[in-house]
Amino acid sequence: MTTSTLPPEGERRKESRASTAASREPDRETGVPLKLLFRVASIAGGIQFGWALQLSLLTPYVQELGIPHAWASMIWLCSPVCGLFVQPLVGLISDRCRSRFGRRRPFILGGAISIMISVLIIGFSADIGWLFGDRGKVKVRAIAAFVLGFWLLDAANNVTQAPCRALLADLTKKDHRRTRVANAYFSLFMAAGNILGCATGSFSGWHKIFPFTLSDACAVNCANLKTAFLLDIVFIAIATYISLSAVKEQPLDSYCNEDSEQSSTHGQEEPFLWELFGTFKYFPGTVWVVLLVTALTWITWFPFTLYDTDWVGREIYGGEPNGTNYSNGVRMGSLGLMLNSVVMGLTSVFVEKLCAKRGPGFAWGVCNIVLSLCFIAMLVITAIRNHMDIGSDDPPPNAIVIAVLLVFTILGVPLSITYSVPYALISSQIENLGLGQGLSMGVLNLAIVIPQILVSVGSGGWDELFGGGNSPAFSVAAISAFAAGIVAILAIPRARVHKPNHLL
Repeated sequence: MTTSTLPPEGERRKESRASTAASREPDRETGVPLKLLFRVASIAGGIQFGWALQLSLLTPYVQELGIPHAWASMIWLCSPVCGLFVQPLVGLISDRCRSRFGRRRPFILGGAISIMISVLIIGFSADIGWLFGDRGKVKVRAIAAFVLGFWLLDAANNVTQAPCRALLADLTKKDHRRTRVANAYFSLFMAAGNILGCATGSFSGWHKIFPFTLSDACAVNCANLKTAFLLDIVFIAIATYISLSAVKEQPLDSYCNEDSEQSSTHGQEEPFLWELFGTFKYFPGTVWVVLLVTALTWITWFPFTLYDTDWVGREIYGGEPNGTNYSNGVRMGSLGLMLNSVVMGLTSVFVEKLCAKRGPGFAWGVCNIVLSLCFIAMLVITAIRNHMDIGSDDPPPNAIVIAVLLVFTILGVPLSITYSVPYALISSQIENLGLGQGLSMGVLNLAIVIPQILVSVGSGGWDELFGGGNSPAFSVAAISAFAAGIVAILAIPRARVHKPNHLL
C-alpha cells in the first residue's frame, strides 16, 4: 500500500504483517468478512450458467445431431473422467503453487478462459461440421466438434471449481461455521447461475434478437443454443472479474512451506495418484461415511443430470428429437430447472440454520430421503402419462405438466444441500488432518466422479434393456438416494453447531 506519509519502520512491518494475514487467513476473533466470501464465491454463478445450459440442452442437442438415446450418456462420460483426474490434480498443484499471483487465482483465471473457448466450440459445432462437409442426417463432423468442446468444457469447469472451493477454505481456515457459510454462498451463486442459464435455455426467441446466429447448418433450435452460449461468455467474464478482484492473494512461499511441512508425513513428494490414494489411511470413520453418502447421492443425481429435460420431452410430451413436441418438452423442462434453481438459492440462505439444529449429517440425510421420494414421484408421473390416451401431436394435460414442475421445484432443496454440506464436512475433516484444501476437494471429487462413470457407462444400456426410456435409471436413483439418507442420519455425528460470538 502506498501512502504520502510513511509510519516508523516498526509500524510499517506490523501493518504489513497484518495486511498479509488478512489476505491469507481469517481473524481468529471476528473471522474473514462475509462480504469477501460472498464476492469470491460469485464465480460459481458464471460456472453454473454454462452448466445449466449443458444440463438442460445438450442431451437433447446431441440426439438432434444424430446420436441415439442409448449412446447419449456416453457423451457425458467425459465429465466424470475429467473430474477423476483434472480436479484432484489441479487441487494438489494449487496447494503447492508459489506464483506471485497466489495459489488459487491463476487456476481460476485459466479455467474461466478455457470455459469461454470451449462454449464457442460447442455453440458453433453445427457450423464447424457444415464447413467440413456435413450434409446428412447424422452430422459426424459436428458431433466431433461438439464432443471436443464438451470435453474441454468439463475439463475447464474442473480446473476452475477446485481452486475456488479451496480458496474459500483457505480464507475460513478452521472456522467450521464460516466454512459452511462460504459453501452456502457458493451454492447460492450456483443457484443464481442455474436460474439465468435455464431461463436463457428455455427462451425460444433468441434467433429473432440475434438473427446472425441462423445459418445453413444451424436452424432455430441450434441458433438459440448458440446465442445462449455467447451470453454465457459475457456472464463468466463478469463473474470471474468480481471474484478475482475480491481477494489479493500474496506470493505464498511461506504459506506453501507451512502446508508442505504439515503434509510431509503424508507423502508430499510422492507421485500424484499415489499421494491422493495414500491419504486414505489417515481418514477417520466420519470421512469415510461422508464419502459413502456422497457417492450414493451422486448415483442419484447423475441420471437426473443426464436426462432431466430429455425425460420431459420424450416421456411427458411424447416427442422425439427434432420434433415439435420434444422441443416444447425440453423448454418446459428448462423452466422446471429454473424453478428448481430458485428454490436451491432460497434454501442455500438457510443451510446454516438447518445444520445448526440437528447437525449437518441429519439435514443431509433428510434431504436425501426427500430426493428419493421425488424420483418415486417421477416414476409415478411417467406411469400415469403412459396410460393416458393422448394423440401423438397433442401436449400432455396441464395436471401432468404442473406435477412435473412441482417435482423439479422441490428437488431444489436437496440439491442445495448436496452442493454445500459435503464440501463443508470434508473441508473441516481434512483441515484437522493437516492436508491441503486443494487435495481435500480432490478426495471428495473421487466420491462424486466414480459413481458418475458407472452411471454414464451403464445407464444407456440399462434403459434400453427395459424399453429405452429413462425410468430404469430413475428407479436406481430412488433406491440410492434413500440408502444415502439412512446412512447420513445414522452414521454422521449429529453434534450441534455452537454459534460464535461474532459472525460479521
